[in-house]
Amino acid sequence: MMTLSVRDLEKTFTLHAQGGVSLPVLRGVSLDVHDAECVALAAPSGSGKSTLLRMVYGNYTPQGGQILIRHGGIVVDIATTTPRVILAVRLRTLGYVSQFLRVIPRVPALNVVMEPLRRLDVPAEKAADDARALLTRLRIPERLWAVSPMTFSGGEQQRVNLARVFIVEYPILLLDEPTASLDTASRAVVIELIAQARARGAAILGTFHDTDVRDAVATRVVDIRRQDVTMPSSPRHT
Repeated sequence: MMTLSVRDLEKTFTLHAQGGVSLPVLRGVSLDVHDAECVALAAPSGSGKSTLLRMVYGNYTPQGGQILIRHGGIVVDIATTTPRVILAVRLRTLGYVSQFLRVIPRVPALNVVMEPLRRLDVPAEKAADDARALLTRLRIPERLWAVSPMTFSGGEQQRVNLARVFIVEYPILLLDEPTASLDTASRAVVIELIAQARARGAAILGTFHDTDVRDAVATRVVDIRRQDVTMPSSPRHT
């Protein structure tokens, strides 16, 4: 079943600090992501892969096209809906692992990870248990759980970023270089988390600089410049 559908998406940035120069980024991009599949976006750096993910998440507004998301029993067009609806979609339907961890300073890592569950009214004890389990799995030492992740290394911050998204069983996941700055053992855990999300039926759209990771998790690879579709070169996890 189609969970995410992008239709004829257009995005141009205007560089006001450079005399209003227009920079076209995406032109007529269309793709579908179905339940239980992982679509990897392909194209060189600067081609708009991360921009596409940010538009699906509602951070950027496109100049044209549709971003259709199945949210509960309805279909929402992220491109035209209200901020209030976008927040509701993010709460229950749409998880986004960005390349950077953005959190409130001085909040402990454990609280950062459990916060998405608390917003869903999951009891504090249950949310904390789930957060501890994910932090352990992602190899964040217990001595750091009470410390703000703002003090962590880049790799540790990325693992906290992953934990706070994968702690909720979102129907749709957007992954922007989820294994960037991670070591081999941590990358293996992320591959397992993605495989488990697919197994429960999640629709996943992502960018993966690491081709070994991409080939391990992707069911399709889409070049957003030509929108050609290829299959992974090695067996994928199911």
